[in-house]
Amino acid sequence: MVRPRKDRLVAFEPNVSYFKPRGIPMIELTEVCLTVDEREAIRLADQVGLSQEEAGRRMGVSRATFGRIIQRARRTVADALISGKAIRIDGGNYRIVMDTRRFQCAACGHQWDEVAGTGRPSRCPKCGGENFFRTAPLAPTPTRADGKRSDAQRRS
Repeated sequence: MVRPRKDRLVAFEPNVSYFKPRGIPMIELTEVCLTVDEREAIRLADQVGLSQEEAGRRMGVSRATFGRIIQRARRTVADALISGKAIRIDGGNYRIVMDTRRFQCAACGHQWDEVAGTGRPSRCPKCGGENFFRTAPLAPTPTRADGKRSDAQRRS
């Protein structure tokens, strides 16, 4: 029996779900699928610039699992760009992160986010310093993938 896949944590539902080459009618295009968790992996690694270890922690998976996710995602995007295919962003095993905590290192000033409920970080991921504090998050708290409010949001 195959082990069920663990949900990956993503920061928000994508606003854009489709990309296609300009000037080619949809009927003539082949399409590839990029899952929502693969899109999140590209965002964390390539746009935000996090290490695989830190990005894996934010997605709630190991560094090795994150490495496999980002490898699949990059292969899919490369295939679409090189071969002129459309990219559909859909599916995957994920859930929307409902609460993150932002920390700042007193020594180097580095800021990073931790998923709520994972405990206090032991040290700064950049310099290894142990003197850090919580700051306000950069973005508002996202909602769940199904659009419902979380228990914490209902209580407040």
